[in-house]
Amino acid sequence: MYNTLYQLFWYFLIYSFAGWCAGVIYSAAKKHRFVNTGFLNLPFCPIYGFGGILFTIFLSELKSNLFFLFIGGIILSSALMYITGLLLERFFQRKWWDFSKNRFQFEGYISFPLAVIFGLLGVLCIRVTNPLLLTLLNLIPRWIGRIILLAALILLTLDFVSALTAALQLKIRIRRLNGMTQDMQRISDSFGNAITGRIQRRMMKAYPNLETSKLLAEQAETKKTQKEKAEKETFAKGCGFYKLTALFFIGAFLGDVVETIFCRITAGIWMSRSSVVYGAFSIVWGLACAILTALLYKYKDKSDRYLFICGTVLGGAYEYICSVFTELAFGTVFWDYSDIPFNLGGRINLLYCFFWGIAAVVWLKGIYPFLSGLIEKIPKKAGVPVTWFLIIFMICNMLLSAMALGRYTQRQSEPQAQTTWEQFLDSHFPDDRIEKIYPNLKVVD
Repeated sequence: MYNTLYQLFWYFLIYSFAGWCAGVIYSAAKKHRFVNTGFLNLPFCPIYGFGGILFTIFLSELKSNLFFLFIGGIILSSALMYITGLLLERFFQRKWWDFSKNRFQFEGYISFPLAVIFGLLGVLCIRVTNPLLLTLLNLIPRWIGRIILLAALILLTLDFVSALTAALQLKIRIRRLNGMTQDMQRISDSFGNAITGRIQRRMMKAYPNLETSKLLAEQAETKKTQKEKAEKETFAKGCGFYKLTALFFIGAFLGDVVETIFCRITAGIWMSRSSVVYGAFSIVWGLACAILTALLYKYKDKSDRYLFICGTVLGGAYEYICSVFTELAFGTVFWDYSDIPFNLGGRINLLYCFFWGIAAVVWLKGIYPFLSGLIEKIPKKAGVPVTWFLIIFMICNMLLSAMALGRYTQRQSEPQAQTTWEQFLDSHFPDDRIEKIYPNLKVVD
């Protein structure tokens, strides 16, 4: 499961190059000419490199389970395509790829037939190419490999900065052209309004009843303007940043409460389920509420069965990724389902995946509309600063929690503090306090 940074960087370079070659070959076969399909000038396509890293980190332990390895490849590649496409569109105001005309697609960012191909590539990556690449890398002296790697990464960074600068300049030029077009349109509208104004005044003198119609139209326009102004002054309208942030904090708190009560009912004990050292917040649940809402908001009016299936798949994948991430980041396991039937590596199990599906239905059909209405009633002047205060508090809380967990893991082999900061963590977050906050914590060798 574990890979060194040296290996991961090599995977990134090799898969980025392989992805660029695949794109060029596909374009050449389709358009009968050479097309550099990448964002960079160098023969690398980073999205494939990141895909290879994701496959390596999150799917390596599924090597012996072909079915889940394939499904994991589909889920990870779909998430990568969606997030990358969305970020590129938000930044450059244009879609870099669009599958909207395809029959099986999602929001134009994900093509499901292509995702299936990437699922097969995930199987190939873990079972064939990664072991082969490791064998080849071991043949290269480590110091030579590091020099090659460093040089390649420096060139990639410079190329990325150059390409990004060019793209930003193009964006500015397009914005200026649009501004010139709008200025010309305003001049044309002013000239046209001057002509039509004279005609309208002549017609109202000839037909007085038109004056009443004009007043009614102006009143309707005033009401429309007032309504739009009220909507602009509403805090967290729709499904934007402030709404999702508020849902994160609410979901994190409610998730901690629900899990604590669930443990009391099933295990007969009160057990802390918080993810951070200060406050009753379950980060896993908070992120789940925000992410599921963002992904399924447009489909909240779909059938319960549809939302249940989506929640089951997305929730299971999300919990699995969180389990792998926390183990890699902190060297600890926060939950283990090995004793529950139909589990996958002790990280997820079928029963709890169904719970995710039920939670998605209950959330989107019942809880979300109620909470959304309450959030939108918060005055904007108070909502914005409070939201940013909570964000700063949670970032500091999570960083401190991560350092406290890291020191807890370190203390198992190095109990003596070496620095002032380690002494501070030892005095404020000793083993007994960490084990009380995270009762299911297990250190992984």
